[in-house]
Amino acid sequence: MKYIVIGAALLCILAWSGIANRHSIVVSLMSSGEQPPLNATTDEGTDTVWFDDYFTVQALDERTFAIGEPRYAQQNYSYLIIGSERAVLFDAGPGFRNIREVAESLTDLPITFVPSHFHYDHTGNEITFDQVAVVDLPYIRARAVDNRLTLSAPEHLGVAEGVAAPTLSINEWLAPGSMMFLGGRQLQVLYTPGHTDDSISLLDLTSGFLFSGDFIYPGPLYAFLSNSNMGDYLAGAETVMSYESLVSKIYGAHRVRPPGAPRLGINDVKDLRKTLEDIRAGKAISGGVYPREYAINERMMLLAEPEFLQDWQSTNRESNEHSN
Repeated sequence: MKYIVIGAALLCILAWSGIANRHSIVVSLMSSGEQPPLNATTDEGTDTVWFDDYFTVQALDERTFAIGEPRYAQQNYSYLIIGSERAVLFDAGPGFRNIREVAESLTDLPITFVPSHFHYDHTGNEITFDQVAVVDLPYIRARAVDNRLTLSAPEHLGVAEGVAAPTLSINEWLAPGSMMFLGGRQLQVLYTPGHTDDSISLLDLTSGFLFSGDFIYPGPLYAFLSNSNMGDYLAGAETVMSYESLVSKIYGAHRVRPPGAPRLGINDVKDLRKTLEDIRAGKAISGGVYPREYAINERMMLLAEPEFLQDWQSTNRESNEHSN
């Protein structure tokens, strides 16, 4: 229902102002400008413990932990991936509570923070980390001054909940297709744009776990924001499918309902790719006004711009050869 309301309002505004400013209009319509109220506590099952009255911790294996924020409106999940020499924290939520304290309670090793992309609900914002690694794309590196990167409003979207865009102090640049060595554990950086043009996923080559950020998770996938692109989404899906034999489980950054961390499989990526191909070919059935709603399977839908606004010319900032 909320998408119908947004769509109807947006069409009225577009009729008056034209389509050039549609993305800023969408963000304005979706924004409250303040932190949302907390959800009630939920039963998270026997394999999950509450760290405090806000965070949960779920052990995916003895060296991998899903850190949940089930009381936050978007029900974010971040992942602590531990090697023998260092650990990676993949995403950090919106920063309304300090996720660093949770991560440091689970390991004594140095922790490198890696955002899956630059939206405000993943960057931790006012939380600072000793080590930060981000995707190495030419247009991003060119903006960094002395390895300090100030996020822009369109790529951060913090205005939605009154969060100021941070400046990241970068210690490590992650080229698409490169490896992060944690000591006895290797993570491959997969460039998976579509939701945003700076999105990455991490593939644990030992366990087969793919940590996908907002590229894919159970629920509605957003492909209509200011740096979303349908052609990129298809390219990202094809990149993941090129690792099909190595992927055992997929852990995303949001869930719809409890219990536990949001989990998918490689068949869900196949369904996403097929849906994107059908949309491009004009064969997919959609509902809604703005965004258009395309069912992927019983667990996911894709929210996209109307057909005449969809961009299928991939803006993929790096050749897929870097991810294969």
